[in-house]
Amino acid sequence: MFGKPCFKFDKKAFVCFYQNEMVFKLTGMVHKEALSLNGAQLFDPSGKKRPMKEWVQVPFDYAEKWSKFAEEALKYIKEK
Repeated sequence: MFGKPCFKFDKKAFVCFYQNEMVFKLTGMVHKEALSLNGAQLFDPSGKKRPMKEWVQVPFDYAEKWSKFAEEALKYIKEK
């Protein structure tokens, strides 16, 4: 995804690695939880202030939460 390492399910990306942080495709309360973390932000791979609404970039400081967010991201794309 965007030339970065990522995980896909059924050809749909749900997690990627970007600038030593993880990026997750999330929705609902889990999306809000991820965005509430200090340093987390909406993913803007172009750097042109056009972030992707569903994708949250989560800093390494929260690596212990990455597996939870990855599971939720996978669940989200399976539901779509």
